[in-house]
Amino acid sequence: MEEQQRITFVTMATAMVCLMGVHGDVQPQREFDLQRFAGKWYRVGLAYDSPGFTAPYRDKLRVSMGILNPQTNGDVNLTMWTQRSTGCRSKLYTYEKTAIPGAFTYFSTRHNKVKDITVVETNYNEYALVLKHKKMDREYTQVALYGRSQKVKPEVIQKFKDFATSHGFPKDAILTPPPAENCPPYGR
Repeated sequence: MEEQQRITFVTMATAMVCLMGVHGDVQPQREFDLQRFAGKWYRVGLAYDSPGFTAPYRDKLRVSMGILNPQTNGDVNLTMWTQRSTGCRSKLYTYEKTAIPGAFTYFSTRHNKVKDITVVETNYNEYALVLKHKKMDREYTQVALYGRSQKVKPEVIQKFKDFATSHGFPKDAILTPPPAENCPPYGR
């Protein structure tokens, strides 16, 4: 096999392993455009398969806001503001690009694990469905619905709920929290 063919084969095989190993049947948005995806997003829906998460936090969860900034190397910095009992807190995440557009990884300092992030579907100007996956003592998956505003159309929320239930999330693990007040402060 010639060197160029060998490199092409290895690249394609690596991409396929990444896709299959990350989420099985979940594919990233076709022809994902990071520049169009950049900017302000609100997490307006969340489905999480961790039994310890939804029960104690269901009533405390609020819409959170993030600003996504692409870097010149293809990575992404995401600053998220989340309402906590102690006030509005911000956190910076760095999502590292993979060989597959729309698929990223990041290192969670909280869990001391690498997590996979996949932009499953977006129309760029209204909503995005994003899947987060991690392996700890077992595999955990989270689906988030992001909107360009704190309110999205009912049919978008239904699309999110249908996607989550089709991937095995029980209805009581699918949340659409109320808006956060003054978080981030001054609207950013």
